[in-house]
Amino acid sequence: MSYRQFTLATVKKTFDLTTSEEVNIFAHIPTLKCSDYLADTLQYNIPLALGSNTEKARSEMIIAPILIDIRKQLNASFNLFSGVAFEVESKQGLTGYCDFILSRSPEKLFVATPVIMLVEAKNENIKGGLGQCVAEMVAAQIFNQREQNPIATIYGVVTTGTIWKFLRLTDHQVEIDLTEYYLSEIDQILGILKAGIQTG
Repeated sequence: MSYRQFTLATVKKTFDLTTSEEVNIFAHIPTLKCSDYLADTLQYNIPLALGSNTEKARSEMIIAPILIDIRKQLNASFNLFSGVAFEVESKQGLTGYCDFILSRSPEKLFVATPVIMLVEAKNENIKGGLGQCVAEMVAAQIFNQREQNPIATIYGVVTTGTIWKFLRLTDHQVEIDLTEYYLSEIDQILGILKAGIQTG
């Protein structure tokens, strides 16, 4: 078993999690203004990505530029990993490749302090990506506990590139925001990502 094989129901049962599904869980978080560079990049890239309409195009042309821009804005205070293996607990299925991991660590060669796990929704199915995302969040939580990293909360994201859904894991409680954010709300998306990086 790997991260991708988990559904929300199976990950809850396997790891004894409870979920809270509410609207606007992250609405109070301050926004972060989109840079002019990112705005121009997205304006140019979005039609290309949507025209190709592949996960790879959305990942490279929409998701990655957003994550790179926030790293610039936060003065490289976190590291970004794309498509890396994250092997935490193979017997429990916490193994496999992760689309993106944001790590609050100066290490660039390996994941050291994961705080945000981002899953690219397969076939543009946000709901279908929730199980995988929560499994990766649990893996990050276990990893940080083993490494004695003082990270109380792990954030999660499931995105198609144009639609973003956020989650938060604290202890055995998973909060799932029923609100979906769109690229027209990029400042809110950036603000939530910033909160996950700095307050996880």
